[in-house]
Amino acid sequence: MVLHLLLPPPMQITVTSTPDGSGPSTPATLPRPVVESWVEEVHDSITGFFTEADGGGSFREDAWDRPGGGGGWARVMIEGNTFEKAGVNRSIVEGVLKPEVARRLGGRTLEGADLHFFAAGVSVVVHPRSPMVPTVHLNVRYFEITDHHGDPVDAWFGGGTDLTPTYPFPKDAVHFHRVLKAECDRFHPAFFPRFKGRSATATS
Repeated sequence: MVLHLLLPPPMQITVTSTPDGSGPSTPATLPRPVVESWVEEVHDSITGFFTEADGGGSFREDAWDRPGGGGGWARVMIEGNTFEKAGVNRSIVEGVLKPEVARRLGGRTLEGADLHFFAAGVSVVVHPRSPMVPTVHLNVRYFEITDHHGDPVDAWFGGGTDLTPTYPFPKDAVHFHRVLKAECDRFHPAFFPRFKGRSATATS
């Protein structure tokens, strides 16, 4: 699978931090309609890819609402030709964010003030029928924090992807990470080691 053929063109965003994470950083927010449109394109592209790859199965979509703001769309394929079960979900939610929660997320806060959040993302879990093929999971999200006036306080992209910890053939994991590295290298050679290190720390 070639990721840059699967996904729509990436959003263009200008940030002040350096690729290795050093140096100052300021919030670099995106227009919410742009984010929502891009996330919808990603959702449709991934769903279309796994529909074609399965060769016979189809996704059922269920919409849901979040109390407090927003909602999402869950797409599930069950008992396909290639995939026993595949879930490709999209959510766009917003609401009030307590400062202590923002701090736990690693975001900036405003002392003594409640904040608001906006989050839009896609999650994927795919279980192939063959026990010889590993399960893959992905979760990526744009997260934005604003004050009560709607002015940006912080914003970032977060998430990750990996195979299940158990896979019959180690070369599958090697190939998986080689493809991820090639995608990261298209933007900056420092991205893959930086993000892979963070992922290992978060899951250890």
